[in-house]
Amino acid sequence: MQYPADRIRSLYDLRSIPLHGTESNDPARLDAIMQMRTVEAPTEIDRYQLRRVVDVYVNLDNEDLGRVAQGMRQSFTSFGGGLVLAVALLYLVLVAQFRSFLDPLLILLAVPPGLGGVVVLLYAADTTLSVMSLMGVVMRVGLVVSNSILLVDFAHKLRGEGYETAEAMAAAARPRLRPILMTSLATVLGLAPIAAKMGAGTESYAPPAQAIIGGLLASLVVTLFLVPAAYLLAYRVKTKEGQ
Repeated sequence: MQYPADRIRSLYDLRSIPLHGTESNDPARLDAIMQMRTVEAPTEIDRYQLRRVVDVYVNLDNEDLGRVAQGMRQSFTSFGGGLVLAVALLYLVLVAQFRSFLDPLLILLAVPPGLGGVVVLLYAADTTLSVMSLMGVVMRVGLVVSNSILLVDFAHKLRGEGYETAEAMAAAARPRLRPILMTSLATVLGLAPIAAKMGAGTESYAPPAQAIIGGLLASLVVTLFLVPAAYLLAYRVKTKEGQ
């Protein structure tokens, strides 16, 4: 049953809605066939993917925006320092593993371009740079570096077997291409539902997932092209200097 909403301005108008029967020409009022009582109910019901949700709106109490903004800047500064410290510690660990100061630099070449991928994906997803997204930036460093380690380590083994620098990198890139792509795409596909905010409660986890996906995709291109080129250039120059 439908009735024009603009004709109902009060409870009396609601009770006076005329009802017409099929076998009667005289209309009857709505309150003649029903009982109306007052109950407590929400004025608005919000849903997300067919599920009822409760929207909570918060505001600052006894705090000024300047002090809150200063706290956010301090958090960003702390995460920036944490990122630099993580890269520095990772470099030292790689120096100890490879016994070289050059190889860790080649491996870490994939880290800076990944920041561009993070910014692009966050902008495309209309997500602001926050503490959660900075956590994703820090976490993606380890994922990115592992792909470069596969190439550089295998190329060193081939050079130790007598391969030339160019042949060693080419031979290392071919068999390592598939595992690099598989691990990277598996990570991206696993984080895609979270980054797309599929399901209730994923909004807080979407920024780090988006940061990891953007940085990983951008660094993947760098790992497959820039790292082999830098390795080839560095060790060709080093070989010529040794000669």
